[in-house]
Amino acid sequence: MTSPARLAILLSGAGTNMQAIVEACASDKIRAQVVLVASDRVDAPGLARAAALGVPTCAIPPTQGESREQHDQRIRAALEASGADFVILAGYMRILSSAFVESFTGRMLNIHPSLLPRHKGLHTHRRVLQAGELEHGATVHFVTAELDGGPAVLQARVAVLPGDDEQSLAERVQGSEHRIYPQAIEWLVQGRLRLREGRPELDTEPLTAPRIEDHL
Repeated sequence: MTSPARLAILLSGAGTNMQAIVEACASDKIRAQVVLVASDRVDAPGLARAAALGVPTCAIPPTQGESREQHDQRIRAALEASGADFVILAGYMRILSSAFVESFTGRMLNIHPSLLPRHKGLHTHRRVLQAGELEHGATVHFVTAELDGGPAVLQARVAVLPGDDEQSLAERVQGSEHRIYPQAIEWLVQGRLRLREGRPELDTEPLTAPRIEDHL
């Protein structure tokens, strides 16, 4: 019997996506196991959440005078020691160095709370509301050296409702994240989703645009 794929998750915050992934693994929605949850913050609530779920954790905060590349080398060492096959970013707020990203090319996914390529970066819910847009959402994408610029593979679209504020909109987008991220990770670990010469493929067919799930 083939051993399940081994996932390492990097986070900086509460870890709700991490929990959704761990629970999806436990229920075989993702045929993998989470072998490590690591954070750049000692006080990240997601570490306590992961420990309560029985997942090994570690905190790797940056040290004074340490370069981004040096910090990433320490993270990479922890991931390699865990035996992780794939790296999943779940609210990890540090920008990763090019060398780190290249070492996990095709094996690292991120989820971003917007319909990329719109609204890269921070405060996406606020920016959507300020722009008066009628839909929002989340995007799962391969990680490249370009911030929030890797090839998108799966998106969820969420309606912006009259009376929405940042919190209410964020909650609905987050709910959609918890559905689409496990799906994309399952595709990845089963070999259905691949990055070939910088372009994503699903079931050997080129993904010229991300798959869309409407949660409108």
